[in-house]
Amino acid sequence: MEKLYADKLQFVLKELDRAEDFSQMSHILNFDMETIAPEKGMEKQSELVAFLNNEEFRIRNSEEFISAAEYLYNNINELTIKDADTVDILEKTYDRELLIEMIKVLHRHYLKDKNISPKMNHEMSLAFNKAYLDWLKAKQNADYSLFAPQLEIISKMQNEAIMLREDRYSNLYDNYLSDYDRGMLQEDIDKAFESCKNRLLPLLNRIKESKKKIRTDFMFREVSDDAQMKMAKYLLNVLGFDFERGTIATTEHPFSDTMGRDDVRVTTHFYKNNFASSIYSVIHECGHALFDQLQPESNFDHHIYTEKTMGMHESVSRFYENRIGRSREFIHLIYPEAKKIFSDILNDVTEEELYEAVNVVEPSLIRIEADEFTYTFHIIIRYEIEKLIVNGKIDINEYPSVWNRMYKELLGIEPQNDAEGILQDVHWTSGFGYFPSYALGNMYNSMYYKTMNQDLPVSEAVLNGDFKTINNWMREHVFAKADRLSSKEWIKDITGREFTAEDFLDYLEEKYSKLYEI
Repeated sequence: MEKLYADKLQFVLKELDRAEDFSQMSHILNFDMETIAPEKGMEKQSELVAFLNNEEFRIRNSEEFISAAEYLYNNINELTIKDADTVDILEKTYDRELLIEMIKVLHRHYLKDKNISPKMNHEMSLAFNKAYLDWLKAKQNADYSLFAPQLEIISKMQNEAIMLREDRYSNLYDNYLSDYDRGMLQEDIDKAFESCKNRLLPLLNRIKESKKKIRTDFMFREVSDDAQMKMAKYLLNVLGFDFERGTIATTEHPFSDTMGRDDVRVTTHFYKNNFASSIYSVIHECGHALFDQLQPESNFDHHIYTEKTMGMHESVSRFYENRIGRSREFIHLIYPEAKKIFSDILNDVTEEELYEAVNVVEPSLIRIEADEFTYTFHIIIRYEIEKLIVNGKIDINEYPSVWNRMYKELLGIEPQNDAEGILQDVHWTSGFGYFPSYALGNMYNSMYYKTMNQDLPVSEAVLNGDFKTINNWMREHVFAKADRLSSKEWIKDITGREFTAEDFLDYLEEKYSKLYEI
């Protein structure tokens, strides 16, 4: 490697270390803002988060950094022509192939951000943080009008940023998708969602007509926050969450976040009359956390640890939440402890009744509370609305009525207020394009569950609480290359097959036909 190339590589690595310090501070402050910050302090905190985000942006987009990073990319043969598999620099040993991947990632981000100024980036960050505060107030008051002005600003800003990209797709919405699921296009999702509607809507009608009655009265008995937190920590321990490198807190809308190499945090929300809500939000967020806790250490050393697509991430969270967490085997595993912790409300409930209750199919208004079967329709609704918004097909004031109409058409129910309708999700406070990742996640994990089941007896491992075996398989096959591949490349690498929704639909048809005896 020539000295000039080595010097520029050393500079880039040092600057990335510095940029990630600002990123970590921003994530920590944002976590505080969404969990324990006092209401009157949140606006100032949001300004500080925007400041830290912009400092990171300045480092990654400074003229000197871009010049060095692009030099590395344009002369990448300096690394591909190799004497050894490793490179020693900054008193550390780097993997040559991962350095090449890092340089390609930097080039990809450069093409996306090169025409966005620090001033514009800072304004966008401030707008996103203000949108969160406005959304929170609007949801608490069930009043969309309190959020609409800032949502319109977010929409315009995101569109302006996309139009500045030099590598943008001709189909506008594909650009939104690319930010969350690199390589997935609108045509892929349209095809998958059309299959979902064609196969699931008839089955939903048959389920509604089934004579099988599932007992759910105990699901709405009152449970204390203390008991729910005890259950949450039990579940995290069972699944293999590392409390030496992570923690749990409560928030309005559950999420997980990775601050850095050894700091991964999850959150939940407690409802006194819906204990299952926290159980499954904890399992879901634990899936996200395990993805980051069990990813290769080398991802952090080579600054590629944030390159997983959200579809990949949601596949893992929903793998643990649904394929594992709602399985008969998992309910058998946790039933004794659940009866102990929730003794007052489960004393007259059998294991089979609990299994059936957590799998009951009942169209509902709230996405994060939706049953596994109807969940996909919540995503389809948001996806269809996002396409209308992005392409300017509906006015900002029409969003709630379009939302309500789609719920009536697909699920046969209609929100009574904005809080249980268009304001229920936090995601649009940071723009559009995320929601399809949830459904894609279900489709991905159905594909790799089939592959996993060929390698090891998954049901037996769950029954015995052997999550070390399951997590090790996930580490080796699902986590190992996630930061280095696009979504389609990644799922093919794991399964040897092209992306398809059919495995997911087969799974739902088999499971719920049995459950409802149809």
